[in-house]
Amino acid sequence: MAEQNRATVAVTGVTGALGGRVAPRLAGLGVPQLLVGRSPDRMPDLPGAERRGPAAYADADAMRKALQGASTLILVSGHRTGRRLEEHATAVEAAIAVGVDRVLYVSLVGAAPVATYLNARDQWATEQFLAGAGAGAGAGIRYTVLRAGFYTSTPAALADEEFVVSGPASTGRAAFVTHEDIADVITAVALDQGPRSEHDGATLEITGPEALTVGEAVTRIAAATGRPYRFEPETVEEAFARRWRRGMSGEQIETWISWYQAIERGEISAVTDVVPRLTGSPATPIADAAWWPAPNTARGVA
Repeated sequence: MAEQNRATVAVTGVTGALGGRVAPRLAGLGVPQLLVGRSPDRMPDLPGAERRGPAAYADADAMRKALQGASTLILVSGHRTGRRLEEHATAVEAAIAVGVDRVLYVSLVGAAPVATYLNARDQWATEQFLAGAGAGAGAGIRYTVLRAGFYTSTPAALADEEFVVSGPASTGRAAFVTHEDIADVITAVALDQGPRSEHDGATLEITGPEALTVGEAVTRIAAATGRPYRFEPETVEEAFARRWRRGMSGEQIETWISWYQAIERGEISAVTDVVPRLTGSPATPIADAAWWPAPNTARGVA
């Protein structure tokens, strides 16, 4: 593979909150990039970056064309469609077909086949596919799984117009992590561009500096923003009824309740040293988060 291609990184999700932070970091460091997605007209204009697409994960031909010339693919997980594994697998197979050397896959902390949080099950399935693709005789691909913790910003986005966050979690804890810290870790791994990396085949769990209950997190968000955020715990039955009255679909209700229940069951409470170890800076506490979304802006299905 040519040296020029070895240094080129294809980044997906650049119109979103995470990929949209990774691409500018790489551009600032002089890394050649291919920005890959369904809406090239919405992609940022970055030095050393070429817009590629339209290319949806499920479109094998479009993905092969979009990834031509890249050596690393940063694959930010797509939204839940019911066929997320198939979409991710198509993107990875397209990468292998055009000579991409490695995939950095953004998964979720707590990914497991029986994870409480529904999205974490989908992520586990993609992780298993990648492990198989990496073991393929003569066609294997290097990969790193980057399991992102629950976002620091999510409780704020879940609040209603009166800044109330409600859900079925009271004592469970989560090590909420900022988009910026996740983007910094992804960037650090992407910069390790040698023929082999200590992160090949690794699963890196990216977390914040401490595990907090949702109530504690919301209290800190209120202090950080100066807005009257507050948390009101609900039973599962109350959570279901309130969301149903708001017109949420069954899938949306199940997804959000499972998000809270994963916290309540302690499935994402572990705190790791990945952020300081890979970036050289401590993980960001809620008080120092750089960005807060408006209330009532969380996606029903992430």
